[in-house]
Amino acid sequence: MTILKKLLIASAITGIFSTGSFAAEATSSFVAVSKGVKSIDMNLNDEKFTLMRNQTAGNKISTLYETTNRGISQPIVLAPGVETLGELEFIEYMKKAQTDETIAIIDSRKPGWFDRLRIPGAVNVPFTNFDEKDTAIEMMEDEMGVVQKEDGTLDFSKAKTLALYCNGYWCGQTPGMAKRAEFSLLNMGYPAEKIKYYRGGMQAWTSLGFTVVGTGK
Repeated sequence: MTILKKLLIASAITGIFSTGSFAAEATSSFVAVSKGVKSIDMNLNDEKFTLMRNQTAGNKISTLYETTNRGISQPIVLAPGVETLGELEFIEYMKKAQTDETIAIIDSRKPGWFDRLRIPGAVNVPFTNFDEKDTAIEMMEDEMGVVQKEDGTLDFSKAKTLALYCNGYWCGQTPGMAKRAEFSLLNMGYPAEKIKYYRGGMQAWTSLGFTVVGTGK
């Protein structure tokens, strides 16, 4: 048998197995969160919900996120030391935050966005609070475990690990809070390794049909 014939046979066999794999995924009995997982029951920030993907065939993305003519692409690496998260990593932080008070799941968008559609269990800390020093410190003390000492300096020794999100990879609200605002987390001294950036945000979350709160209107 020639080398060419062997290669053709090997390619055909590979194609058969690949097709079978795709068929198995396509005929799965449910739309999975991750391999073999249909749903996850959670109780986060006194909000009970079942995290899953929409199971309706033909379900479409929210109209809030169906257009492509806004925002600007955000970098994968927001700043040195800041970790960028995908959906599964973000969900792991949600799961841990149920029992670990040193982790905070934070929606950095303006209240109007938060009220219309959000990830369940998230706390709203609008990025605009970081335009002023006093409100930035207030938010860090109230939601992030930071302590302001009597001399005015900030103690980050018990700062929480923050899993932050906004509207997605075209949205600058989380980048503003974390890095770009005058009194951003990083500018105020927040440890970079405790900032986690879910870059996909609501755009990616809704495109995958994950559980949300709100009407989207």
